[in-house]
Amino acid sequence: MRYAQALARTRGDIAGWRPAQSQESVGGSCGSRGQTSVFTIGHSNHSAEKFVGLLKGYGIEGVADVRSRPYSRHAPHFNARDIEAILSDNGIWRLFLGLELGGRPTAEEFYDADGRVDYARIERSRPFLDGIHRLEREVRNHSIALLCSEEDPTGCHRRLLVGRVLVERGIAVRHIRGDGSLQAEGEENGGQPVLFPDTEVSVRKSIRSVLRRGRRPGSSER
Repeated sequence: MRYAQALARTRGDIAGWRPAQSQESVGGSCGSRGQTSVFTIGHSNHSAEKFVGLLKGYGIEGVADVRSRPYSRHAPHFNARDIEAILSDNGIWRLFLGLELGGRPTAEEFYDADGRVDYARIERSRPFLDGIHRLEREVRNHSIALLCSEEDPTGCHRRLLVGRVLVERGIAVRHIRGDGSLQAEGEENGGQPVLFPDTEVSVRKSIRSVLRRGRRPGSSER
């Protein structure tokens, strides 16, 4: 019930979100072989101008914010309301999916004894699957970038959790790096992306502990 109430409040506060349109009116982002693709980007400590420039450089129409906590202490212009205003001023819309697809869920059941997030448990949960379905609709109709904080996607949940599931559903994943370059997951095997080596597939948890000992994640950490 607590999750449902928080989700309803968050969705009610979203401004500037545009629902998916039909393929006839808006084309999705496609790879070199016509495969649907999604971009990812980490805001790091980029200036607002640089961040917007990176998005525009790849024709991004919308940003799907998958941060559980859409705030930044070191770069406050990436706080939820600020970045939403910046994006809107530049013709880019923002969709918050941090409750469904965030890497720091509120429920204790998604953490192991060491405080690491168990991605395998998350990806079987109904909220996560609902978020993936919603994201899929947008990705197939628009050029979308998943937003998180880390510049390097290697150990970020946007790649290890969300990206992995999208690839399994036939969507290619491409990472926009801070220098403007594009880092794509492998696209061999008959056009289907080959995402993670066996060592990464077997370890389905966050790289480090993200849950402080002796406490549950509070409402401010969503």
